[in-house]
Amino acid sequence: MAQKPPRRSFGKGFQRTSTLVERQIRKAGETRGFATSRLLTHWAEIVGPDMASIARPVNVSYARSGMGATLTVLTTGAQAPMLEMQKDKLRERVNACYGYQAISKIRITQTAPSGFAEGAAQFGAAPKPRETRPDPAATEAARQSAAPVSDPDLRAALERLGANVLGPQKSP
Repeated sequence: MAQKPPRRSFGKGFQRTSTLVERQIRKAGETRGFATSRLLTHWAEIVGPDMASIARPVNVSYARSGMGATLTVLTTGAQAPMLEMQKDKLRERVNACYGYQAISKIRITQTAPSGFAEGAAQFGAAPKPRETRPDPAATEAARQSAAPVSDPDLRAALERLGANVLGPQKSP
């Protein structure tokens, strides 16, 4: 029976997670024109939390002639005029990240707040839903309506549904 060669160690122990996925992130970023992934990974630090909550970088394209690239930024339709007024400030911050005048133009692309994979714009943290307590009268009415159901799980689900339907209506 042939012996297996001794197992070789390729690393020196533990590695940072960032070094393990750095190659894949760089490859994905380069397909979009980002020479360094720092602009993508540290967007909120570079442009500030106020701009990061309304916009995100999508693409960097380089012109055939001339200096500088065009940064395409994705935002919702309502925030586009606000971002348009802050283009110069945004360009300064992004160029400070690169260390030279890498970006000469900024193009703003608008999208709906929800949509397909690329158009799904969620920039900031979603607001937490308000916690409301069900109306005791509605809960009791729902419990009495679901009482004839023999399955306990189904009965509990019907009680919750009934309490939500019979309870106070939320205003939009």
